Amino acid sequence: MISLAGVVVNNAIVLLDYTRKLQKRGMEVIEAAIQAGATRLRPVLLTAGTTILGLIPLATGVSFDIHTLEIAWRSESSQWWSSMAIAVIFGLGVATVLTLVIVPALYVTLYRLASRFGLGGLHRPGEAESKAAVELEDF
Repeated sequence: MISLAGVVVNNAIVLLDYTRKLQKRGMEVIEAAIQAGATRLRPVLLTAGTTILGLIPLATGVSFDIHTLEIAWRSESSQWWSSMAIAVIFGLGVATVLTLVIVPALYVTLYRLASRFGLGGLHRPGEAESKAAVELEDF
């Protein structure tokens, strides 16, 4: 669970961080979320794909016996760890889809709600000027 959560949370944080950077550059929230998803798609898929491919031998029970220099099928260690590998493989597959689809959708939804109610320092739609613009005029 910890290894799975580490990969998924890292991917989500990087995706949302890039979305925020694009917003600071002047993009709208939906446009920034789409652009961030498109830009971060390859790294997220590569991270998940390499982890899944690395766990396939463990899940199928293939191992290499270094004492006899032979490939072993269904060794004692593979029987012990195969259920964990299968859980991580399928969990990472589902979590990758959630990271690329659900996380940006929730971010956009919560961002709109926060801006509608003026929470988190966001301004309500229809406000003509930001606080920074008013302060600059007074200066």
